[in-house]
Amino acid sequence: MTVHPHSASARQAKKSAAEAFGIDEAYIGLLVESFYTRVRDDAMLGPIFDKRIKAWPEHLERMKQFWRSVLHNSGSFSGNPMLKHVAIPQIEAAEFDHWLALFEQTLVDTAPSEAARDMILVPARMIADSLLAGIRIHRDGRLPSRMKDVQHA
Repeated sequence: MTVHPHSASARQAKKSAAEAFGIDEAYIGLLVESFYTRVRDDAMLGPIFDKRIKAWPEHLERMKQFWRSVLHNSGSFSGNPMLKHVAIPQIEAAEFDHWLALFEQTLVDTAPSEAARDMILVPARMIADSLLAGIRIHRDGRLPSRMKDVQHA
């Protein structure tokens, strides 16, 4: 696959910016491994994941690819996370809020700096909000409550 020079330059710039804050491949691996250890041990999220994830090493590698794509613009992830999340009947805002709390605590415990935490937490929140909105629209046929609040403001 040929990558346009501008795209390659943009990818390298994003990766370099992240790496300047200590967000390299090794850190992304640590983040994913640490976070999913918490998820698996968590009373709320553990059973949801355990019911669906049968091959944890493969799942962790996919999540590392996902976060490299998000944080380094690596292009290493392909897939449709929305479809996976829409198929989970019991997932709601409370689960996403709890996911974010665990993720943020993992960042507090592992991130090399506050700037690195912020650089990772901002897209994590956007991803959670996007997935929740997609679930509400595609699975439930309604707008998410956060969107309703914005529309009525």
